[in-house]
Amino acid sequence: MTEKFHTLGGLQIPRGMVWVDEFSWLAVQKDKEYSTTGALLLDVGVKKAGRPITLQAEEGAGWIGRDVLMQVMTLANQPLATHSLVLADGRVFDVQFDADDEAISAAPIGRPELPNGGQRYYATFKLITV
Repeated sequence: MTEKFHTLGGLQIPRGMVWVDEFSWLAVQKDKEYSTTGALLLDVGVKKAGRPITLQAEEGAGWIGRDVLMQVMTLANQPLATHSLVLADGRVFDVQFDADDEAISAAPIGRPELPNGGQRYYATFKLITV
Protein backbone atom coordinates (compact mmCIF):
# COMPACT_ATOMS: atom_id res chain seq x y z
CA MET A 1 0.00 0.00 0.00
CA THR A 2 1.39 3.41 -0.92
CA GLU A 3 0.58 6.68 0.78
CA LYS A 4 0.64 10.22 -0.53
CA PHE A 5 3.44 11.16 1.85
CA HIS A 6 6.24 9.90 4.09
CA THR A 7 6.12 10.54 7.84
CA LEU A 8 9.08 11.44 10.02
CA GLY A 9 8.45 11.65 13.74
CA GLY A 10 4.73 11.94 12.95
CA LEU A 11 5.24 14.84 10.52
CA GLN A 12 4.01 14.45 6.96
CA ILE A 13 6.75 15.08 4.43
CA PRO A 14 6.38 14.84 0.64
CA ARG A 15 6.87 11.44 -0.95
CA GLY A 16 8.63 13.31 -3.75
CA MET A 17 11.60 13.44 -1.38
CA VAL A 18 13.40 10.41 -2.80
CA TRP A 19 15.75 8.06 -0.91
CA VAL A 20 18.79 8.81 -3.06
CA ASP A 21 21.37 6.52 -1.38
CA GLU A 22 19.18 3.44 -0.93
CA PHE A 23 21.54 1.21 -2.90
CA SER A 24 24.89 2.63 -1.83
CA TRP A 25 25.16 0.67 1.44
CA LEU A 26 25.74 -3.00 2.20
CA ALA A 27 24.94 -4.70 5.50
CA VAL A 28 28.01 -6.91 5.17
CA GLN A 29 31.32 -5.38 6.24
CA LYS A 30 34.54 -7.08 5.13
CA ASP A 31 38.03 -6.11 6.16
CA LYS A 32 40.96 -7.91 4.62
CA GLU A 33 44.66 -8.05 5.35
CA TYR A 34 47.48 -10.44 4.74
CA SER A 35 49.25 -12.41 7.43
CA THR A 36 53.03 -12.60 7.70
CA THR A 37 52.81 -15.91 5.83
CA GLY A 38 50.98 -14.27 2.92
CA ALA A 39 47.59 -15.84 3.71
CA LEU A 40 44.53 -13.67 3.23
CA LEU A 41 42.72 -12.90 6.48
CA LEU A 42 39.08 -11.82 6.19
CA ASP A 43 37.14 -10.29 9.04
CA VAL A 44 33.45 -10.39 8.13
CA GLY A 45 30.50 -9.02 10.05
CA VAL A 46 26.97 -7.74 9.60
CA LYS A 47 26.16 -4.12 10.39
CA LYS A 48 23.21 -3.76 12.74
CA ALA A 49 22.59 -0.03 12.28
CA GLY A 50 23.93 3.08 10.61
CA ARG A 51 22.38 2.69 7.17
CA PRO A 52 22.11 6.13 5.58
CA ILE A 53 18.71 7.31 4.45
CA THR A 54 19.05 10.56 2.55
CA LEU A 55 15.70 11.96 1.50
CA GLN A 56 16.16 14.55 -1.19
CA ALA A 57 13.86 16.83 -3.13
CA GLU A 58 14.67 18.62 -6.35
CA GLU A 59 13.62 21.91 -7.83
CA GLY A 60 10.70 20.21 -9.57
CA ALA A 61 9.59 17.61 -7.00
CA GLY A 62 9.27 16.94 -3.30
CA TRP A 63 8.72 20.50 -2.14
CA ILE A 64 8.11 20.98 1.58
CA GLY A 65 6.38 23.87 3.32
CA ARG A 66 8.35 26.20 5.57
CA ASP A 67 6.13 25.42 8.56
CA VAL A 68 6.82 21.67 8.27
CA LEU A 69 10.50 22.33 7.59
CA MET A 70 10.72 24.29 10.86
CA GLN A 71 9.13 21.34 12.70
CA VAL A 72 11.67 18.95 11.15
CA MET A 73 14.43 21.31 12.34
CA THR A 74 13.00 21.00 15.85
CA LEU A 75 13.22 17.19 15.59
CA ALA A 76 16.81 17.41 14.37
CA ASN A 77 17.80 19.57 17.34
CA GLN A 78 16.76 16.91 19.88
CA PRO A 79 20.03 15.25 20.94
CA LEU A 80 19.97 11.44 20.69
CA ALA A 81 16.26 11.39 19.85
CA THR A 82 15.09 8.48 17.71
CA HIS A 83 12.24 9.04 15.25
CA SER A 84 10.04 6.72 13.27
CA LEU A 85 10.36 7.11 9.51
CA VAL A 86 7.51 5.60 7.50
CA LEU A 87 8.09 5.76 3.77
CA ALA A 88 5.14 6.17 1.43
CA ASP A 89 5.61 2.55 0.29
CA GLY A 90 5.03 1.32 3.87
CA ARG A 91 8.62 0.56 4.96
CA VAL A 92 9.37 1.63 8.53
CA PHE A 93 12.74 2.59 10.04
CA ASP A 94 13.92 3.93 13.39
CA VAL A 95 16.23 6.81 12.55
CA GLN A 96 18.24 9.69 13.94
CA PHE A 97 19.51 12.68 12.07
CA ASP A 98 23.05 12.07 10.87
CA ALA A 99 25.89 13.56 12.88
CA ASP A 100 26.82 15.60 9.80
CA ASP A 101 26.60 19.37 10.28
CA GLU A 102 24.40 19.42 7.20
CA ALA A 103 21.86 16.84 8.33
CA ILE A 104 19.24 19.23 6.96
CA SER A 105 19.71 21.57 4.05
CA ALA A 106 17.02 23.54 2.24
CA ALA A 107 16.63 26.22 -0.38
CA PRO A 108 13.48 28.25 -1.07
CA ILE A 109 11.57 27.95 -4.30
CA GLY A 110 11.98 31.43 -5.70
CA ARG A 111 13.38 34.33 -3.70
CA PRO A 112 10.81 35.34 -1.08
CA GLU A 113 11.64 38.51 0.84
CA LEU A 114 9.18 37.71 3.62
CA PRO A 115 8.58 33.94 3.60
CA ASN A 116 5.43 32.71 5.29
CA GLY A 117 4.61 29.24 6.66
CA GLY A 118 3.38 28.08 3.27
CA GLN A 119 6.56 29.05 1.43
CA ARG A 120 7.88 25.99 -0.42
CA TYR A 121 11.46 24.68 -0.18
CA TYR A 122 13.36 21.81 -1.70
CA ALA A 123 15.25 20.09 1.08
CA THR A 124 17.58 17.23 1.91
CA PHE A 125 17.38 15.24 5.16
CA LYS A 126 20.32 13.02 6.08
CA LEU A 127 19.20 10.25 8.43
CA ILE A 128 20.77 7.02 9.73
CA THR A 129 19.09 3.90 11.00
CA VAL A 130 19.52 3.04 14.68
